[in-house]
Amino acid sequence: MIPYRDDNPTQTFPFVTIGLIVINCLIFLWEFVSPMEEARIAYLYGAIPNSLISLETTQPIHPALTVFTSMFLHGGFLHLAGNMLYLWIFGNNIEDSIGHFRFILFYLFSGIVAAYGHALTESQSTIPMIGASGAVSGILGAYLLLFPHAKVYTILFFGFFWQIVRIPAIIVIGFWIVIQIINGIVSKGMLNQGGVAWFAHIGGFLAGILTIKLWLPKRRYRKS
Repeated sequence: MIPYRDDNPTQTFPFVTIGLIVINCLIFLWEFVSPMEEARIAYLYGAIPNSLISLETTQPIHPALTVFTSMFLHGGFLHLAGNMLYLWIFGNNIEDSIGHFRFILFYLFSGIVAAYGHALTESQSTIPMIGASGAVSGILGAYLLLFPHAKVYTILFFGFFWQIVRIPAIIVIGFWIVIQIINGIVSKGMLNQGGVAWFAHIGGFLAGILTIKLWLPKRRYRKS
């Protein structure tokens, strides 16, 4: 099941969402052409759970800063493409709902919660976490709460055949978070062997769904 757009129009131009996508793509291009190996970049600027908890590191920047640098690094084209696709589909509506500046803060906040959510569940891990998945997960949580019935155009695969269907966001995103939880439980304690930081996804999602209403601007009323 691959979503590729929704039918939820916006009233403002999503320049922050587009800007984040452009920045992520440019940094990925830098990773690709950099003389440093991908793994070396990840260890220098990725969020290492043990370092985030202990605040002891051999990295060139403070562990707290790697929470931010790690959000803009990706471990391959498919990793980047998946995150940017979800950011493009769902990010514009959240930006439209809470405003451009709040959206930047919300994006970073979700990424921070995701990074520390992962670190708390894998506090001894020395494997760096990279990717925008945690921040994007926060957007998914926010979208689920604000627009559960918005229709999402999704490609469904049936063996060698596929079909495009319009599915409510609550089903698309609900299916996604169930997969994250199942994989998180199954993979618990295995991240020193590498893999996906499932609890970062879960942490970011919870940050989004639990706090999005706090980010909504207050309505202003004019007395008559």
